[in-house]
Amino acid sequence: MSRKLSLAFLFAAWCRLMSPAFAAEVVRNPFESSVVTVEVTSKEYDLMQPWNKPTRSIRKHALVLGSHELVTTAQGFANRTLVRVQKGGRGRWFDASVQWIDYHANVAVISAKDGEFWQGLHEVEVAPSVPRRNDYDIVRWRDGNLEIRRADFSKFTVGEGSLSFSPRIQLELNTELAGLGWAEPVVADGKVVGLTVAKSGNVCTAMPTPFLLQIVEARKSGKFAGLGFFDFVWAQSENPATFEYLKLEGEPRGGVVVEVPKQAGADYAIRRRDVLIEIDGFSIDMEGDFEDPEYGHLMLEGLATRRHFAGDIIPMKVLRDGKIIDVRYVLPRADYKVDLLPMHGFDHEPEYLVAGGLVFQPLSQSYLRIWGEEWRRRAPFRLAYFTSQSPTPERPSLVVLSQVLPDPLNVGYQEYRNIVVDKVNGRVIRKLADLKVAFAESTDGVHRIDFFKGDGLQRMLLDAGSLEESTLRVLKRFGIPKAEMIGE
Repeated sequence: MSRKLSLAFLFAAWCRLMSPAFAAEVVRNPFESSVVTVEVTSKEYDLMQPWNKPTRSIRKHALVLGSHELVTTAQGFANRTLVRVQKGGRGRWFDASVQWIDYHANVAVISAKDGEFWQGLHEVEVAPSVPRRNDYDIVRWRDGNLEIRRADFSKFTVGEGSLSFSPRIQLELNTELAGLGWAEPVVADGKVVGLTVAKSGNVCTAMPTPFLLQIVEARKSGKFAGLGFFDFVWAQSENPATFEYLKLEGEPRGGVVVEVPKQAGADYAIRRRDVLIEIDGFSIDMEGDFEDPEYGHLMLEGLATRRHFAGDIIPMKVLRDGKIIDVRYVLPRADYKVDLLPMHGFDHEPEYLVAGGLVFQPLSQSYLRIWGEEWRRRAPFRLAYFTSQSPTPERPSLVVLSQVLPDPLNVGYQEYRNIVVDKVNGRVIRKLADLKVAFAESTDGVHRIDFFKGDGLQRMLLDAGSLEESTLRVLKRFGIPKAEMIGE
C-alpha cells in the first residue's frame, strides 16, 4: 500500500470516528443514563446551641424510576433548603424538589421541572427480587466517572431503619470502598437490587429493591399507610423448662411475649406470656426466627414490614393457657411519638427556652446523640435511662435543663446541666410550652424549679422579679437571637 493510500485510509477512519453515526455505536454503561447525582443543602442544627443554624451540603445518588421521577433514600433531606440534580456525573446542575418523602421508610421521590434535564435519561431496570450470589457490584459517580466496584455478600438480616425503629429486611455486604451509604445502587446481573443506606467498618448495609418497590408502588396507588412495627416485647427462650411451664406440647418453638404496651386495652390481641407460634403463616422457631423463602432464616420482627403496612391485620397463632389459639393483630403505625424520648424530629427547628440564663430543651434521642455514635454508653445515665421508658398521658415527653449561661441571677447554679425537670412553681412540666406558662405563675416572688428524684440537685430557686431583665442580659451577652423557640 502506497503512503498516499495509507494517509487516505487513515483520514477516512478518522472521519468515521468523528461521525455521529459511529458515536451512536459506542456501547455505554446503561447506568450512566439512569443513575444521577443529587445535592442537598440543609440546615444542620446544633443541639448544644439550638439557636445556631449552620448549613451543610451532601451528595448522594438517585435512580430514574417512572415518568420524570427520581427515587432515592430519605437520608440527608431533613431541614432542606435547596435540592439540585446532575446527570452524567458532571456539568450543569438543575433545581429539583421533593415530591414525596417518608422518613420511616427512608424513601424519597424527587423531580426536576426543567425538561432539558430529562433528555437522554432512561428508567433504570430494578430487580423484583434479590438473587443469592457471592458478590455484587456497587455503582456510583466519582470525579465525573461512573465507578463500578465489587462487594462481597455477607448476609440478609433484619434491623431498624437508618431513620426509624421500624424493622425491615436488609442486605449486608463486605467492601473496603469508603464513603458509602448515600443511595449508591447495588447491582446484580445488570439490574439494581438495592440502595446503600449505611457503612460501618467494612460492612455496608443496603435496602433491597423488593422493599423499595413495595413503598414506591403503594405511594403511586395512594395506599401507603406508613410502616408498622410490633409494639410488644418478646424474648427467646432456649430453656425447655420455660415451655414446659407454659404448657407447650411438642418441640420447643416460638418467642415468648414478656411485655405489652401499658396503654393496651382489653381488645389488644397479645398477652404477656403468650408464645408466638406462627405469624402471617410463618412458623416461629425457638430463636424467634422464621424462614423467608427468598432470604432464609430471619428474625420475626421482619414480618411487620414484609409486604405489610400500618393498619394491616396480621394473623397469628399463639399459645395461651396451654392452648394454641388464632388472634388477629392490628399493626400499629411507626411514629416517633411512641417513645418517651423521640428517635428523631425532622423538618422543624429545635425547640428551646432561655430563662435567666437557664436553657431548657425537650429531651430526645437527637439530644442524646450529642455524645456521639456510642451515646447509649457515653450519655449521662440519668438521661439515657428514659429511653427504656414509655410515654403516658400524664408524662408524654420530658424537658431537660441542658446548661446554665452565667448571669448574676443564677450565681451558684452555673455548673449544673443535663437535669430533667419535674415541676416549675408546682406545675408538672410535660412539654416546653408548659414551662413558659409556669414561669408566668411565680409564688411569693420566687420561681421554684423541681427536678426528678435521683439527680444531684433537687431544686432551684430564682428571683422572679429579676427573671426578665436577666434573660435580656443573657441574650445580648451570648448573641442569642430570641429567648424561645417553641413549636405547636
